[in-house]
Amino acid sequence: MTTSAGTDWMAWQESWDRQQEWYMPDREERFRIMLDMVEALVGTAPRVLDLACGTGSITARLLSRFPEATSTGVDLDPALLAIAHGTFEGDDRVTLVTADLKDPDWPALLPYDSYDAVLTATALHWLHSAPLAALYGQVAELVRDGGVFMNADHMIDDTTPRINAAERAQRHARMDQAKRDGALDWAQWWQLAAADPALAGPTARRFEIYGEHADGDMPSPAWHAGALREKGFAEVRAVWASPSDTLLLAVK
Repeated sequence: MTTSAGTDWMAWQESWDRQQEWYMPDREERFRIMLDMVEALVGTAPRVLDLACGTGSITARLLSRFPEATSTGVDLDPALLAIAHGTFEGDDRVTLVTADLKDPDWPALLPYDSYDAVLTATALHWLHSAPLAALYGQVAELVRDGGVFMNADHMIDDTTPRINAAERAQRHARMDQAKRDGALDWAQWWQLAAADPALAGPTARRFEIYGEHADGDMPSPAWHAGALREKGFAEVRAVWASPSDTLLLAVK
């Protein structure tokens, strides 16, 4: 979608996708499995909360596959939300909410009290364990009985240091080659965003909020599963994994 101001928001969406794929070449596979499990457990017309939605990557794939779905995207990043607003402008299936997930009152800003599915990908690793566990408690209250929560993210098992080191070395070698072939990394992508008139202001505000990119604790899949069970989910297990990432599915 291109606005009257001439910004090609779909081009920005595609640029974000390519930048993310530099880190995660299997990114589309995790989205496919995520939506497979949405369909299997809550059907093809779900009410979805896209948690830490960014540009709306999950929402775009959700609506493409399930046209009768609705999505609430919530995030704090003004630049990524600007792209999401431009992309979904005029689509009444999508509501976008600006909120800080570390603020305990953020659920009050949502348009609904409950959701069939809460979905997130490569977004919560910047939270440390204590606030992440608190967030899982809030998510459990938002998911209806029988509904699902899915988180696809970096989940590191510290009990396997040799495997971790080998995976990291291989992944960085592949990323280095992709960069030599012209792929944009995180910093380069943000430099482009800062140079675009439509995104310069939101990008500046983004760095005022977050500073430079920083990771949280990135605990193991077992930690995530335990925290989700403790917060009220009845069943939790991995439904997809790569050497570095895991897609955990929790059923209320």
